[in-house]
Amino acid sequence: MEGFGWYTYEVVKRIVCAHPEHEFYFLFDRPYDPKFIFAKNVTPIVLNPPARHPVLFIYWFEIAVRKALKKHSIDLFFSPDGYLSLSSSVKQVIAIHDINFEHHPRDLPFTARLYLRYFFPRFARKATEIITVSHYSLKDIETLYGVASDRISYCWNGASEEYVPLDDISIKLVRNKYSSGEPYFLFVGSMHPRKNLLRLLRAFSEFKKREGSSMKILLVGTSMWGRDKELEQLIHSLGDDVIITGHLEKDELCKVTAAAFALTFVPYYEGFGIPIVEAMRCGVPVICGNRTSLPEVAGDAALLCDPFDEHAISERMTELATDDILYMEFKRKGLERSTIFNWDQTALHVWKVIEKHLK
Repeated sequence: MEGFGWYTYEVVKRIVCAHPEHEFYFLFDRPYDPKFIFAKNVTPIVLNPPARHPVLFIYWFEIAVRKALKKHSIDLFFSPDGYLSLSSSVKQVIAIHDINFEHHPRDLPFTARLYLRYFFPRFARKATEIITVSHYSLKDIETLYGVASDRISYCWNGASEEYVPLDDISIKLVRNKYSSGEPYFLFVGSMHPRKNLLRLLRAFSEFKKREGSSMKILLVGTSMWGRDKELEQLIHSLGDDVIITGHLEKDELCKVTAAAFALTFVPYYEGFGIPIVEAMRCGVPVICGNRTSLPEVAGDAALLCDPFDEHAISERMTELATDDILYMEFKRKGLERSTIFNWDQTALHVWKVIEKHLK
């Protein structure tokens, strides 16, 4: 799971377990893993067909979901990733994490961006209330979609308590497993164009040439629509200095994060940026972009840089790699700032919104 998935898991699990007095119906579009049925007050329902294309999104939400809400006499539908049923009369609270497709539509395939740019303004107008994950996203949604201020609120994301610092021996074991024992910069997330991997890897290449460093870079994640040819060629040219792990299970991701030399997370558009908080919890310094929500999340506990300036990204890598005092300062600052983010407060905020409309 990535950002939306972890948000759904962490928030919904807490709400369900905290409120046994309510009945919850979980709507799936495929056979589900039993680990997602968090308590006895959950009834899972599989609705067909599996929604893996914009045309099927329309059918799933406008026919399958609408019928299920009516059949089970649902009082309120909570959608953790922003989609809802335009044809249903049931109250609907949605979480819109960001609207990157409005600002960078060409980062998405034609059918996906057509669907998102047509339907999301309508979802925003239809929703009983919108929840988002940062003040930046709130203002973006409010401005672009003309949502009244009393119909939208925000609460920051959290990070799992399983993200903790590792001791030196454990760090060595993780690095031996993934990077031939060498320290590594880390990226976590989907390999989506807005994650800015092309510039990140160019900056890493510049850093390597300038410093003569043995440092590697570890990319954790999978491609949403296939990596572009230019990115593939750059990865190939960097050889074994770039390690692509694909998806990692949570316990392994926690170790890989905690064993990193630094997180390098420089998207040019982001609604929140959960990997920043995860790295901070592990005492791993963070280099991140200075656009959209990232400065809000990072505060003064990360080294910021222009995500469109490869040299600036590279310079930040050099600063951490060559200045031990600066490195330790951002380890400390990150650990301190990470304490203000937690999933309990996120889930409580979501529940208060839901409860308000149930009443």
